[in-house]
Amino acid sequence: MSGSGDLDGFLAEAGKVVGERHVLTDPADTAGHVVDWTRRWTGSTGGVVRPADTDEVAGLVAAARRYHVALVAQGGNTGLVGGAIPQAADQVVVDLRRLSVLAPVDELAAQVTVGAGVTLAALQAHARAAGLRFGVDLGARDSATVGGMVATNAGGLHVVRFGAMRSQVVGVEAVLGTGAVVSRLSGLVKDNTGYDLAQLLCGSEGTLGLVTKVRLRLVPPPGEQVVGLLAVDSVATAVALAAGLRRHLPGVQALELMDGDNFRLVADHLGVPPPVAPDAGAFLLVEVEGADDPTEGLARALANADVLDAAVATSGPDRARLWRFREAHSEVGATFGVVHKLDVTLPTAAFAEFCVDVRAEVAARWPDAVTLLFGHVGDGNVHVNVVLPETAGADSGEELDDLVLGLVVARGGSISAEHGIGIAKQRWLARDRSPDELSAMRAIKAALDPDGILNPSVLLGPP
Repeated sequence: MSGSGDLDGFLAEAGKVVGERHVLTDPADTAGHVVDWTRRWTGSTGGVVRPADTDEVAGLVAAARRYHVALVAQGGNTGLVGGAIPQAADQVVVDLRRLSVLAPVDELAAQVTVGAGVTLAALQAHARAAGLRFGVDLGARDSATVGGMVATNAGGLHVVRFGAMRSQVVGVEAVLGTGAVVSRLSGLVKDNTGYDLAQLLCGSEGTLGLVTKVRLRLVPPPGEQVVGLLAVDSVATAVALAAGLRRHLPGVQALELMDGDNFRLVADHLGVPPPVAPDAGAFLLVEVEGADDPTEGLARALANADVLDAAVATSGPDRARLWRFREAHSEVGATFGVVHKLDVTLPTAAFAEFCVDVRAEVAARWPDAVTLLFGHVGDGNVHVNVVLPETAGADSGEELDDLVLGLVVARGGSISAEHGIGIAKQRWLARDRSPDELSAMRAIKAALDPDGILNPSVLLGPP
């Protein structure tokens, strides 16, 4: 949607809806809303509006329909595919961070209702104070908001045990593109009364409705934990080991893969000696939890495993030191230059072959590129982070996308595991989903957003 709206009319009415001080048009105030966290995706906007509740969001949607102005929902702006970045001067950002209500935790149901603008860190602290916890965790926890996590069906570190964001959502309140407010926040675990609109909005990237409140399930507080860092000879061995641990240890809540070359780069960056033999082909970080110390159970599960070396930690500080080798991968990539991030999922049987092939093909095309492979092997998710050489041409980014995503699709994988399609992968969606699937998606979009005013530049793109 571009070029046909009355932006001035919309902004004037938006001022009446949210208050004039919550309508930002000065480029100095809107600059942070038109560039993503990676600095790869930039855009433009006619303004930023900051509603405080569902009624104000509904008022903005109604005004946007009247004045033919597009709305782009935005929270912490921590995405990696440009999904929350406005792409035209007549697209207005709806900053949802003022929707920050944290309702009292329902301890009987182990659920809580929160506003879309609540950060993951605030949600985690709120649940912890009630003796519970939230099952999803991300590195961007201090900035990422619940609304954005629903919009992208965020995953993170503990999907192998608790599932992605979709598994946590038991109710939602949202304003659809029609201006209608849908609200079902009772949190019923069993509710077979027709279509599940909450689940439909999960992963929709703000193209069907603006989520304003979410009812979330919580899980028991953490018990005793053990973290093991395991050195193995290859990625294939790590994949097989991860599958075995899932079968034999019900308390496994994280299985993180690190390619051997990447692990050594991280160790050099951190300036600390690796706690395991550094020359291994791959490394698997496993976190196990139990009511009692799970260390013995982990030892039994590894008794006959093909492990070259292992470091085990049970205390909080020691566990954090082992986790640091996994968490530092993103910052290590940035020391080499601009990181091109691709987040994909592979069938378990194809995971190891993909890792070998993608590293080889990137090196064959760009011998001086730095490729980091790491991710959540327990759910098939691998992060392919590539720093291309400065001599690479202007079109190399798209060429890299084609190379990596082509390998993914050829192996029956998904071009997006955690961050959505956004702008970055839009042209690849037709390779990943069938024409009939895309047709069904467009029919849903037309029904819930008939004027095409919600985030029109991402996912399916303009009709």
